[in-house]
Order: sequence, then structure tokens, then C-alpha cells
Amino acid sequence: MFFKQNYNPTFFLAALWHGWLSVTFFMYLMFIIPRDSEKNPIPTFDTLVDVWIKGDLFFQILIIVSIFWIIFFAFNHIIVLVQNLKQFFEFKQSSWYKKLKNSNAEISLMAMPLTLAMTINVLFILGAVFIPWLWSYVEYLFPWALIAFLLVWILALSIFMDYFIRLILKHTDADFVNNNSLSQMLSVFAFTMVWVGFAASAAMSNVKLTIFLWLAGSIFFITIAVFLLLLKLTLWFKSILEKGIDKAASPSLWMIIPITTLIWITFIRQSHWLHDFWAHSTNADYMVLTLIIFSLQMFFWYIWYKVMKSNSYFDDFIDGKEKNPWSYALICPWVALTVFAFFFLHLWLVKNWLVDKFSISYFLLLLPILYLQIKTIIVMFKLNKKLF
Repeated sequence: MFFKQNYNPTFFLAALWHGWLSVTFFMYLMFIIPRDSEKNPIPTFDTLVDVWIKGDLFFQILIIVSIFWIIFFAFNHIIVLVQNLKQFFEFKQSSWYKKLKNSNAEISLMAMPLTLAMTINVLFILGAVFIPWLWSYVEYLFPWALIAFLLVWILALSIFMDYFIRLILKHTDADFVNNNSLSQMLSVFAFTMVWVGFAASAAMSNVKLTIFLWLAGSIFFITIAVFLLLLKLTLWFKSILEKGIDKAASPSLWMIIPITTLIWITFIRQSHWLHDFWAHSTNADYMVLTLIIFSLQMFFWYIWYKVMKSNSYFDDFIDGKEKNPWSYALICPWVALTVFAFFFLHLWLVKNWLVDKFSISYFLLLLPILYLQIKTIIVMFKLNKKLF
């Protein structure tokens, strides 16, 4: 349980990363378990049952292990989300909430729509894995998913506009000068999460009207997200270079990694459903974009790892006695890179015959992905034990 007197909306990040960990184990079913990807763009209950009946022990073990961890982290995601929502509504009645609404910390409210967008993705995965014959009527579910993401978008936009308009009317740069971390990237992260949700459903639909609506929504959010990304990186990096990094919020610097991962995945998904409108991209285009994104991620990962190593963040906030919910941002690079690695390995290395699927080199390349997941789970358990 959270301590009510210490509660702040950043605790939603705990639910967020439990949900994303569930997604990382879905990747094993997505890319390793055989299926007809033309009929079923994602693994479903029916495709998993077909593979199970065929009796291949390797695939059976993989299905059991993956589903166990999908359930485990999805369950924890929902539990922590419900706890957060309950305490958030109590928190809204306090004087601390009024203070938060008139400070830099107001942007932490964006953690709520960010997490709710992940909840929609988690529920979709659970439905795909556990509901029989889902794909026979999935087109009827897409409009409901559209409504759900629109509601999350309205919430995110409402929170952000309250904050942004207050800054404009206040007519001062104090918020920028004193905000020497990248916690402001929460807003970009939230809009990007909604954006990738739109793109996911569009990539799986066969109805052109549905595809167009998802396309329009996706482009709307990418426009906002990219604008805010450029704006906030410029303004808040200026604050960091002037005042130094806020140690407690140091992990927020890594948020650029999941944000760029979501941007990359969305572009890939957009290219799939743009094929329905006679627009085609080549594998060379994908590869160049992938290498650009990966280079940017590695740059941010290395710089901020050295920063946090130098300011003893890991010693104090992970292994030491210091407590701060921003520590959950440490999870973001690991889960993002895990998902990125799955896409990269299977969509480019395997698809372009650079690596043979199920060869020795293939399994060797899976080992660092598994290491990322194990490392993430260990850190997550440490943070849960310390902060809950």
C-alpha cells in the first residue's frame, strides 16, 4: 500500500511499467510462436491452441512461461492502477493537490493518462490471449478501442492544457529555470502512448474507414508529441546545463528511450496500413530509420548512465535508503529496449535472412533480450519493496 501522506501522481509509473513488462513477454508469443501472420497479425487464443496441439515441447514451454508472466505483470498492473486511482481521488481533496496544481510538479498528473493508455494495451493483449475466436469479430472491437483512446486523449489534453496555459499566463521563465530534469517529458510520453495505441489497431484492421480514422488520430498525436519533444528538450536542457541535474529526478532523463521506441514502432505500423492506400516503404527505409533511432537511444542511455553513476543515484535510490517514485523511470530504458530488440531481430535480421530463425546465432541474439528482462524485473522488485 502507498503511504497517503507521501502520495504523488508519479506513483502511476509503477503501474505503467508493470503493464509494459507484461507486453515484453507477449513479444515471445508475437515473434517466436508460429502462425499465419496474414490471417492473425498478433497471436491469439486460437493460434496458441493450434501450436499447443501439435505437441512441440519447446513451443509449449514458451507458451506456458510467457503466459504466466503476462498474467503476473498484468495483474500487478491492474492492482497498482486501482490503488493509484483510489489514492489519487483522495489526494485531490487535500491542500497538497492545490500546491501541486500551481507548481512544476503539476506535470506529474500526466502519469495518469499515460498509464491508462497502457491499460488499454494490456487489456487488448489479455483478450487476444484468453478469448477464443476473438479475431472473427475483432473489427467490431476497434471502434470501442478508438473511443477508449479518445477518452484518455481528452484527459491528457485537459491536464496538459491546464498546465501549459498557466505557464503562458504566468509570464515567467521560473518554471523552466527551476525544472532541471526531464520530468516534463511525461507529457510527450503520454501523447506518444496514445498515438501508438491508435497505430496498433489501425495496423490490424482491414476496413479502410477504420484505418483512416486511426491514421488521422495517430498523425494528430505525433504532431503534438514531436512539437513538445523539441520544445521541452530545448528549454529543459538549458535549465539542466545552467543548474545541474536534479538528482532525485535523474532517471527522467531516460524517458527519451521509450518515447523514441514508441515513435519508431508507430512509424512501422503506419507504413503497414498505408499500404492499403497504395503507399509503400522499402526495407532500406526501415533500416535507416531503425539505426537512427537506435543511435539516439544509445547516446542517451550512455550519457545518463554515466550521470547517475557519477552522482551516486544507484547507490542512494536503489540500494540505499533514499526513496522517490521517480525511481520507477529507471525501468523505462530496459523495457523499451527489450521491445525494440524483438522488432529489430525479427523484422530485419530474420526477415532479411541475415539471421536464420531458430539457429544458434538467433538464440545467442535472444540472450541479451532475456538479460534485459531479468535485469528489469530485479530492479522493479527492489523498487516495489522500497516504495510500497
